[in-house]
Amino acid sequence: MDKLIELIGRELETAFERAGWDRSLGRVSMSNRPDLCEYQCNGAMAGAKLYHCAPMMIASGVVKELSESSIIGSAEAAAPGFINLKLRGEFLAEYLRRENSEERLGLDGAGKGKKIVIDYGGPNVAKPLHIGHLRSAIIGESMKRILRYNGYEVVSDVHLGDWGLQMGLIIARLQELRPELPYFDPQFTGEYPAQAPFTIGDLERIYPEASAKSKTDEAFAAKAHEATARLQRRERGYFALFRHIISVSVSDLKKNYAALGVDFDVWKGESDAQEFIPAMLDDMRSRGILRESEGAMVIDVAEESDAKEIPPCIVIKSDGASLYATTDLATLVQRERDYRPDGVLYVVDKRQEMHFIQLFRAARRAGIVRPETWLYLLGFGTMNGRDGKPFKTREGGVMRLESLISDTNEAVLARMRESGISLPEEEMKSTAALISMAAIKYGDLSNQATKDYIFDLDRFTSFEGNTGPYILYTMVRIKSILRRFRESGGDGGLAVQPARSDMEKSLQLALARANEVIENAAAEYAPHRLCQYVYEISNAFNSFYHETKILSEADEDIRSGYIALLSLTEKVLGDCIGMLGFSAPERM
Repeated sequence: MDKLIELIGRELETAFERAGWDRSLGRVSMSNRPDLCEYQCNGAMAGAKLYHCAPMMIASGVVKELSESSIIGSAEAAAPGFINLKLRGEFLAEYLRRENSEERLGLDGAGKGKKIVIDYGGPNVAKPLHIGHLRSAIIGESMKRILRYNGYEVVSDVHLGDWGLQMGLIIARLQELRPELPYFDPQFTGEYPAQAPFTIGDLERIYPEASAKSKTDEAFAAKAHEATARLQRRERGYFALFRHIISVSVSDLKKNYAALGVDFDVWKGESDAQEFIPAMLDDMRSRGILRESEGAMVIDVAEESDAKEIPPCIVIKSDGASLYATTDLATLVQRERDYRPDGVLYVVDKRQEMHFIQLFRAARRAGIVRPETWLYLLGFGTMNGRDGKPFKTREGGVMRLESLISDTNEAVLARMRESGISLPEEEMKSTAALISMAAIKYGDLSNQATKDYIFDLDRFTSFEGNTGPYILYTMVRIKSILRRFRESGGDGGLAVQPARSDMEKSLQLALARANEVIENAAAEYAPHRLCQYVYEISNAFNSFYHETKILSEADEDIRSGYIALLSLTEKVLGDCIGMLGFSAPERM
């Protein structure tokens, strides 16, 4: 389905051509003066320079050609040469009818036939999720949904931190605490227990203990390094313990991500890439890409056009150990083998930008990805407290994600009770959970991902202003009207009618841009564009609602048109907040 602005643009191009001017001058944009017009074209100014004539002469000629347009209801030439446009009501209504009848609001499916891997989440096993994991999860989940809505086949990968010294630390500490376990007995030949000898609570205590001890106890640090080496050699007992650690951690992570409304198609980690490293390094050596630098093996990735220094990508340290870059390159090898994606999107803290510049260039130099495969970093800023510093608990520690969700739930419940909302207790709690998720996610996603933002619980949970609860309150209002209409005997099969007021037309114009906004949000990797859009629609609807008698309208045809418009509004808002990762309750 053609986008509205494309149809208007083609109409203007034809008018320019008929008036004797170059049709490329007919570019159209939304008006920056909605009090004067709905769309505008500034091509007459560019045409004046091209044809050495007055812009008003060009504009007037184009306006004359638009007098019989089936799309443009009114066109005016305004000094010094603007062309101000308003759409015909019947054309706009018919466009909305088509949008409502088409799958995915008339999107053409820009991603059809294309496959993308999204790498987001990135938690470490044996550690609880905390607010430092929030932005990657929320932004990545939203991008997954936006891209799928645009027709892309998307594979989401949590990419666990599950390899290296942290595993050795846990195993070494566990051996101190439970030396009798069969995993540490080299003579044991039986089957290891199916049940892990620890809980997630044990792991969350053991890891920080081990990490702290390794900094002050050289003997223990040596044991942890030895345990890491034995694990990486896949010694039977150590590898069995590793599998237990992964199983227990992933089970807990899935539960916590589910509470955030986030899920992944693939639960792979750094450990899954290890088997690809030897062959990858051999290939790099055969290509002459690796060179020695102070005992380490590196890939030169600097380019002549660089405005700043880009250091070589270190692939193997001087002691023979691999690094994040090694694992990330091997992960790309694995993804190319398993999925052969058209692109890979990483949703990671923007402070890791240099790592990804090196990674992407090294991958291309090594031929790991095809020339046409795109690699993109959606680097996000930090979530800060009101003091402008990274968000902390009142005690100054890092807040667990489940604590943040719980605190937000409590804040929302308090606001609901203060505002006089009365629902059965269980429904009150389930509704509060939906609202708090909207508060958290909208509060994050409404900011441009690359920028830092202030997490303000009071503002995010407000039912007024540019917040998630305000969007949900608008949707619940629409749901209530539609429910009352059905209860009064109203039925479906209704069609949007030409607008009868400026407020109604403003809402229609906003709804008609749905496919354009959603496609741009995918192309720009910009969930905040969707947030801006749902806020715009919510404001447009509420303005229309406050000036219009909807259910009490005596004329049945007019009332039916209103109901059809509300149904489409609910559909657009519902699809958009679904892509943002939250949903609306039936009542508030």
